[in-house]
Amino acid sequence: MRKPLVMGNWKLNGTKESVTSLVKALIEPAAQATNVEVAVCAPTIFIGLVEDLAKGTEINYGSEDCDVHTSGAFTGENSPVMIKEFGCKYAIVGHSERRQYHNETNEVVAAKFKAAQEADLIPVLCIGESLAQFEANQTTEVCKTQLQAVIDLCGIKAFEKAVIAYEPIWAIGTGKTATPEIAQNVHAQIRAYLASFDKDVAAKVQILYGGSCNAKTAPELFAQEDIDGGLVGGASLKPADFAAIINAAN
Repeated sequence: MRKPLVMGNWKLNGTKESVTSLVKALIEPAAQATNVEVAVCAPTIFIGLVEDLAKGTEINYGSEDCDVHTSGAFTGENSPVMIKEFGCKYAIVGHSERRQYHNETNEVVAAKFKAAQEADLIPVLCIGESLAQFEANQTTEVCKTQLQAVIDLCGIKAFEKAVIAYEPIWAIGTGKTATPEIAQNVHAQIRAYLASFDKDVAAKVQILYGGSCNAKTAPELFAQEDIDGGLVGGASLKPADFAAIINAAN
């Protein structure tokens, strides 16, 4: 039985004050959600603060990205080894915004996935299609190609210690959400593709939905067989909304 995971991705948002208030507000909902794992991924500069606030609570946390390098002359990057030192459990890799704004290829994302795992972090691999690709019925092929880059580099067994987040790019920050039926269909196809390599790995891996998941849409989405929780953007910055999403998963 796969345990649901509800993960907040704060993106480029937050202040010391807002981060403190947000984490404190999530302590009780996370403690009450005994059947759900709750996690937040913070901007790197706030990870140390999150570490202090989350200590002794049921809240796990991670980074929104990580570099492929562990050390060296790479100004401005964040080593997965350094991220791990602050108690992070997760590192998001391949988010559509990284792919779009930083020109990260499937191969770069796969290298980050590998680097995160080698640092004992759990990579959260984001995959998904653009609106043009969705309208051209290319969703399945896009997801397969993005998964295949990781399989080629790391092997199918790497997904035993990883999370996948399906994020239809056309539904991120737009207010649009894939219907539960569309989302379930894609999640099932992702799991089936992994099963073509290893059925046990496919059955166990958590696949999150990451396209404008909010308090209103979460209950129906999380009721689907192959949706194991959510990678939540804007709603994760609102304690009441995020708590409602956690409750829906619970």
